[in-house]
Amino acid sequence: MANFVEFLKENELAWQPSFQGVLSDGTYGYGGALIVEAGKQISPDRKLPPKIQAKQVITILDDTMKFFACELESFHDLAPLVEKYKDFLVSGGLYLLYVTDLEKAGTFEYEGVKFTAFPLDESSVWNELLELADLDKSDMKRLKKQEEKIEAVYEELVGTDVEETSASYEEMLTFVGESSKQLMGAV
Repeated sequence: MANFVEFLKENELAWQPSFQGVLSDGTYGYGGALIVEAGKQISPDRKLPPKIQAKQVITILDDTMKFFACELESFHDLAPLVEKYKDFLVSGGLYLLYVTDLEKAGTFEYEGVKFTAFPLDESSVWNELLELADLDKSDMKRLKKQEEKIEAVYEELVGTDVEETSASYEEMLTFVGESSKQLMGAV
């Protein structure tokens, strides 16, 4: 299995990263988006934006993903996401999905990996994680480095029951509706 950093570089999968680096315990942290399905190559040096991406990703890895949280535009994007990153997903990881077309939260298994998915209306993944971990934004502001903030959220979430009502993957598909995310700014 390739190292995650090498995998991202070799396959050009990091998209608009906001943080990449080693955390205090020697694990690797990444924040940004991950390409699930690349955009069309329109010239040798120019590509369209990704067709499918995991947005607002926050992940912690050693050889595998210990923690992964992201926004997906559609619950249907889970299958290609898992296919692309399956070498880094493990059954004991903490995987949280915030999905804009999901109408009901649930915890389910897909390809032997447990995920908890939540509807995402207008908030950010970061704000949702802070709320889920019961952390105050003012406490987070005291931490100066991005890696400290990621570690604090992860440490709090590991000790928190984040699971929702148990469902099968097929049941989760029945919770898919229209995208509920509110667009901000000029349209």
